[in-house]
Amino acid sequence: MAKSIASEFTKGLWKEIPPFRLVLGLCPTLGVTTSMKNGIGMGLATTFVLLCSNVLISALRKVIPAKVRIACFIIIIATFVIVVEQVMQVYAYTLFLDLGVFIPLIVVNCIVLGRAEAFASKNGLVLSAVDGLGIGLGFTCSLAALGAVRELLGTGSLKGDVFGYLQYNVPDIFGASFEPFGFIVQAPGAFIALGLMLCAMNLIPSK
Repeated sequence: MAKSIASEFTKGLWKEIPPFRLVLGLCPTLGVTTSMKNGIGMGLATTFVLLCSNVLISALRKVIPAKVRIACFIIIIATFVIVVEQVMQVYAYTLFLDLGVFIPLIVVNCIVLGRAEAFASKNGLVLSAVDGLGIGLGFTCSLAALGAVRELLGTGSLKGDVFGYLQYNVPDIFGASFEPFGFIVQAPGAFIALGLMLCAMNLIPSK
């Protein structure tokens, strides 16, 4: 059992890490990763929704009618997204504004709905919780890494404050003479940075 729990958790951190392995959730990946701060914030919000919705769907899997299961999943996911929205407006309003429409769009994030349908609706509470946590943290790491690359190349430094607790400031990493690639923090730069990181990930075996 312990081995199974460990396997379900670690798969989301490497073997099935979104978006680099599963290539899912690309809309927020491309849209919010102009900085590492935004990537971490979006990832943690998605992780909370993933974890909570997986647990509740797993608990209710035997009473949810099969014909309306997708609608029920969306209602459950939407409930936790509303919780995330309200909490962020109170404790991280600036980050909430930065992420914008991508917070409510977690409701239709294919990663969240996919884990509900493919895993939580077929497995017990513990494994579903571990699956949601692992996939969520893997998604957070992916967004943070992509955001860090774009922020570094686009501004030459890393600076941010996530939820008032995680603060960092690393100025002039490449030196004062570095000329930032401004386009990398714009929409076209998101596709280029993601493409390069996908290429690098494909060079590394998933197992």
